[in-house]
Amino acid sequence: MKIGKIDKVELAGLIVLFIGIILLAFTFFSAYTFLTGELNILATGDILQAFGESLAPLIEAIIRILYLGIMGWVGSLITIRGVQLLKKEKTETAQTQQQPVKTESKKATKQESKPEATEVETEAEETETPAL
Repeated sequence: MKIGKIDKVELAGLIVLFIGIILLAFTFFSAYTFLTGELNILATGDILQAFGESLAPLIEAIIRILYLGIMGWVGSLITIRGVQLLKKEKTETAQTQQQPVKTESKKATKQESKPEATEVETEAEETETPAL
């Protein structure tokens, strides 16, 4: 069904595409602000104390990196689905414009195929032997 000049499937594809692009932009912005933040490098003489103090920021950084990776993955999947919806709509409209539908030829092929199927079924029934 057409809404103005845009089809419903095409409109849904555009919406999904823009949502994916917005998510990707937000992910890249978050990654940029994360990477431009301050890095605190610890300088101590005791390696156990340095390891203990650096473990918490390291875990926090890993969680942020995983978050950004998942957000980027989801954003790219949504963008891909939007592009697929747009491509599918354009190929369907191109096919319908190129191939006119012939209703008479479809009815004739359906009627011709039905008797062949019944002949095969009757032959199969005749060859079956009852099991004792």
